[in-house]
Amino acid sequence: MARSNNKIVVPEAKAAMEKFKMEAANEVGVNLKQGYNGDLTSRQAGSVGGQMVKNMKTIRRARFVRADRTATGHEIEVRYIAGIVL
Repeated sequence: MARSNNKIVVPEAKAAMEKFKMEAANEVGVNLKQGYNGDLTSRQAGSVGGQMVKNMKTIRRARFVRADRTATGHEIEVRYIAGIVL
């Protein structure tokens, strides 16, 4: 039997994710109810998930090496990380 790895890392975020899912369902015209929604078609469920992914912004990462301004001939690694805003 397969085990799911889809676990919410921050338990307090469960309510926010449920709200986000309901908003995405309303945007694509799928009628979700609280609890189990096993009567949805694969197309409907996929459209809700797709809308959620579409509304999320991925984390952007950039890394590069530049000359150290304090020590001649040395280099330092610079990292930029941009987070998610919903």
